[in-house]
Amino acid sequence: MKKLLMALVLGTSLLAHAADKLVIGASPTPHAELLEHLKPMLLQQGVDLDIKVYTDYVQPNVQLVEKRIDANFFQHKPYMDEFNRSRGASIQAVADVLIAPFGAYSKKITNISELKDGAVVAIPNDAVNGGRALQLLDQAKVIKLTDPKNNMSTEKDIAQNLKNIKIKQLEAPMLPRVLGEVDLAIINTTFALEAKLSPSKDALILESGQSSYVNLLAARADNKDSPAMKKLMAALQSPESKKFILERFKGNIVPAF
Repeated sequence: MKKLLMALVLGTSLLAHAADKLVIGASPTPHAELLEHLKPMLLQQGVDLDIKVYTDYVQPNVQLVEKRIDANFFQHKPYMDEFNRSRGASIQAVADVLIAPFGAYSKKITNISELKDGAVVAIPNDAVNGGRALQLLDQAKVIKLTDPKNNMSTEKDIAQNLKNIKIKQLEAPMLPRVLGEVDLAIINTTFALEAKLSPSKDALILESGQSSYVNLLAARADNKDSPAMKKLMAALQSPESKKFILERFKGNIVPAF
C-alpha cells in the first residue's frame, strides 16, 4: 500500500512539473542565448524551459500555430502581423524584449558613400524584412521611397534609384554567405552575429535605436496568459535579462524594456 501511495504521489508530482514545462522556439542568437541564461532562474520558479532552436523565420510560427511549441522568441510585430494576415493565424504578442538593429555590410567598400553605380545589393526576400531593408537604404540616401514609413515597401515603391542599384532578394539566413559576392547586403542582426559580424562596428548603415521592429515573445491566445508564460515574460523583462543583453552583446542588441 505504501508503495502504491508513493507511486501516486510521485506521479502527481511529475504531472504537475510537466504542466509547467514551456517549449519555446527561438533563433540561435541572441534569442536562444538569452533564454538559456534565464533558464536556471525560471526553473527555480517552477518553469522548465525547453528551448528549440530554429534557423529560419517560418517554422517557429508554423509550429506555434500547430501547437508543437508553446511560444516563440525571434520576430518583431510587423513580421508577426504579416504572418497572421497571410496565413489566417492569430499569434499574439506577449512581451517586448529587445531591438536587433538591421545593418548593411560589405566586403568591398568601407563607407556607404563608396557604393558604386549599378552595385548589387542583397536584401531579405520576405515581405516585411524586405521592406525594412529598403527603408534602411532610403535612410542612407541610396534610394528614395514613395513612402519611407511604409513597412511593406517593395521595389515598385522606389521613387528614385539614386545609385541605379540592382536588388537581389535572398532568404535571410543566406545573406552573410553571399557577402563576398555582392557589393552590399542588408542583414538581420541574428544572422550577422552568427557570422561574427558586429553591427555596431562592421555595419556601414545601422538602424537607429528608435526602431519600431522590437523583437517580442509571442504565443497563442489559449496560452499567452498562463502562469508559466507570465513567469517567462517577467524573466525576459527582468533586470537580470537587461544586464545580460547589455554585457553579452555590447550595444549590438538593445533592451526594449
